[in-house]
Amino acid sequence: MDFKVMSFDSPLLSTLQQMLDASEEAEKSFNAPTRTYVHDAKAMAATPADVKEYPNSYAFIVDMPGLKSEDIKVQVEDNVLVICGERKRVQEEKEGDGVKYLRMERRIGKFMRKFALPENANTDAISAVSQDGVLTVTVQKLPPPEPKKPKTIEIKIA
Repeated sequence: MDFKVMSFDSPLLSTLQQMLDASEEAEKSFNAPTRTYVHDAKAMAATPADVKEYPNSYAFIVDMPGLKSEDIKVQVEDNVLVICGERKRVQEEKEGDGVKYLRMERRIGKFMRKFALPENANTDAISAVSQDGVLTVTVQKLPPPEPKKPKTIEIKIA
C-alpha cells in the first residue's frame, strides 16, 4: 500500500486553517458591538441634556446651537422620547477659492437622545420649542388617579 504523507504546507491543511481562522473572526465580530451601535452610542453621549420635573409636567432641555427646527426630530416610541437630527457642515466657501480649514472643532454629524418616560407621562400632550439654540420638550403629566371610595353594600334581611 502506498501512503502519502501530508506535509504542513499542503494546500488542504492551509485551506482548513483559513476556514478555522475565519470562523474565529466571525465569532469575535458576532459578540462585538456593531458599527451602528457604536455610532449611536457616541451620538447619544455627545448630546447633553437637562431633565426637570414640575408639578404638572416634565421638561427636557437640549442645547442645539446653530440648528434649524427642520433639522431636529422629536418623537415618542413605546413610551420613549427620542430627540434626533443632524448637524451639517456649512459650505460657505468652495475649496477651489483657496480656502482651507486650519482647525475643525465644531461637532457635525447625527445626534440622538432617548429618554424613558415615566408612567404618568401624557404622550398625547407633548410640545417642543426651539429658541436661541436651546430645544425644550415639555411632556405633560397625567392627572393622578382618583382614590377609590369605599363602596357600601346594603345588607338585606332574609
